[in-house]
Amino acid sequence: MNTSVRNPVRRLWAALRALLVLTLVCGVLYPLAVTGAAQLLMPGRADGSEVSESGKVVGSDLIGQRYDLPGGAPDLKWFQPRPSEGLGTNSLNTQYSLLVSGASNLAGDNPELVHRVTAARAAVVRDNSVPGHPVDPAAVPPDAVTSSGSGLDPDISPAYAHLQVRRVAARNHLDARQVAALVERHTEGRELGFVGEPRVNVLRLNIALRQLVTAEH
Repeated sequence: MNTSVRNPVRRLWAALRALLVLTLVCGVLYPLAVTGAAQLLMPGRADGSEVSESGKVVGSDLIGQRYDLPGGAPDLKWFQPRPSEGLGTNSLNTQYSLLVSGASNLAGDNPELVHRVTAARAAVVRDNSVPGHPVDPAAVPPDAVTSSGSGLDPDISPAYAHLQVRRVAARNHLDARQVAALVERHTEGRELGFVGEPRVNVLRLNIALRQLVTAEH
């Protein structure tokens, strides 16, 4: 009788000890070790790749931002990011206003997608054409009219950045060559020389633009 009582108790105590040890190792020591290693080896990435300006965090290298006027129209004095049609609004939990990251999942011949791309191309041509330098619709790069898979891409192609140069220069009363040089300085090459495509981080480019405008005016 005593043995039958002790066995379940011993098994329960062994299970409890295993739970405590695994909780300590997996729930405390391992996260602390990983966090410590990340902070030691790559502190910027561990903290979310934050971007600061004048001592204040203004965004992340990993998440795109929009540059809009209060009414929602793009503020054309800034370089504009890719479209963000992949973003949706949360429709299940109505307690919070959330954005849901993701692709539109529309087929290439879907009428809605065709309409979006056509309208986006017309807007890019209209917004970036300046007197004496109209934008050729055939020169509009794909990333100017399509969203990324997440809808949060922080980068644009060098082609799209250069397409915006004359408009940005005119809106900020700058020489176009200055703004083009700014784009060149903020163009990043392929990772390891062959992975991915050349890109321009819009947030960092606009920070540099703001500094240039302040210096010139």
